[in-house]
Amino acid sequence: AYAIPFPPLRERFDRLTEQLEILTGLWATPSGEKFDYRGSHYTVKIVSPRFEGLKLVMRHRLVYDAVHDMINKTEIHALAINAIAPSELS
Repeated sequence: AYAIPFPPLRERFDRLTEQLEILTGLWATPSGEKFDYRGSHYTVKIVSPRFEGLKLVMRHRLVYDAVHDMINKTEIHALAINAIAPSELS
């Protein structure tokens, strides 16, 4: 059987709180206006030729190197990365 790793309980509640803030903010935004939210949990999809021939760990390392300062300043708490090479697009 495969196990699905779950984040710690505190992190799950932080993510839920952030999602609720986004949803409530979107609902409260009047029609025609833009909603802006700066959270700390992010999911990124990056397509780059630099990823060609690299293993997943090295791809993630390139991305983490690019956002290292933001993570250290706690502007980003959690980052889910989908790093793919152009040749892998379907």
